[in-house]
Amino acid sequence: MPEFIYITAAVIVILIILIANIKIVQQAKGYVIERFGVFHTVWGTGLRFKIPIMERVSKIVSLKEQVVDFPPQPVITKDNVTMQIDTVIYFQITDPKLYTYGVEHPMSAIENLTATTLRNIVGELELDQTLTSRDVINSKMRAILDEATDPWGIKVNRVELKSILPPREIQDSMEKQMKAERERRQAILQAEGEKQSQILVAEGEKQAAILRADASRQSQILEAEGEAQAILTVQKALADSIVMLNESNPRESILKLKSLEAFVKAADGQATKIIIPSEIQSLAGLAAGLKETLTP
Repeated sequence: MPEFIYITAAVIVILIILIANIKIVQQAKGYVIERFGVFHTVWGTGLRFKIPIMERVSKIVSLKEQVVDFPPQPVITKDNVTMQIDTVIYFQITDPKLYTYGVEHPMSAIENLTATTLRNIVGELELDQTLTSRDVINSKMRAILDEATDPWGIKVNRVELKSILPPREIQDSMEKQMKAERERRQAILQAEGEKQSQILVAEGEKQAAILRADASRQSQILEAEGEAQAILTVQKALADSIVMLNESNPRESILKLKSLEAFVKAADGQATKIIIPSEIQSLAGLAAGLKETLTP
C-alpha cells in the first residue's frame, strides 16, 4: 500500500511537471529559449514543450508594430534658437534573438539615439527650415535610426515629429504674424465681396436702363405705326371717295361744292391770309341764296 501511494504521488508530480512545461505560443509572439544558460532557439506560434531543468524561456517578445512617444527634447538650431521637439517612433522587432542579446534596455537605447539624431539633424538647420522641413527631418531620422537599430533586431518603420515648440517670444511673434495674415485675408475677402456687390448692382441698373429704353422704343414704334395706319386709313377713304365720285360722273356744281368743303377744311388751319378762288366765291354766293330761298 505505501508503495502504491509513492508511485501515485510520483506520477502526479511528473504530470504536474510535464503540464507546467507545455507552452502555447500565441500569434505575433516569439519565445527566446535558453538551454543550460545558452541561447538555443526561438519558438514560433504553436504548441511547444520545454525540457524541465535544461531549458528555460529567456524572453517573450512581441512581433507586432509598436509605438513609442518620447517626451520633448531641447534642440538648438543652427541660428542658436532652442526648441522643444517631441518624437513618435513606430518600430517592429524582427529578430527576437538580437533584441534579447543585442542591447541592454532597448527602449532607453532607442530614446537616447533618437534624441542624439534629432539634435544632429536640427543643428544643421535654421529656425525657418526646421519649421518647414518636418518631412525631411522625419525621413532622415527614420533612415539613421533604422540603420542603427538593425543590430538590435529592430526595424524602424516611421518617425514623426509630434510637435515643434519654439521659444515663447518667437511663438508670440508667429501668432502676431498669423493674426495679421488672417486680418489681411479677411480684408481681401470683404473687399472682393463689396466689389462683386457693386458689380451686381451696376449690372442690374444697366439691365433696367436697357429694358426702359427698349420699352420706350417699342412705345414710339407702336405710336408711329398707329399714326401711319390712321393716315393710311384717311388717305384710303379719300381715294375711295374720289374713285366713287369719278365713277358717278358728277356735275360741275358738285365738284365745286367739294372744292368748297375742302376750302372750309383748309380755313380751319393756322393761316392768317386765305385767297378764295372766284369759282368758290360764286359758289358760296349761290349756296347762300339757296339757303335764303329754302328758309321759310
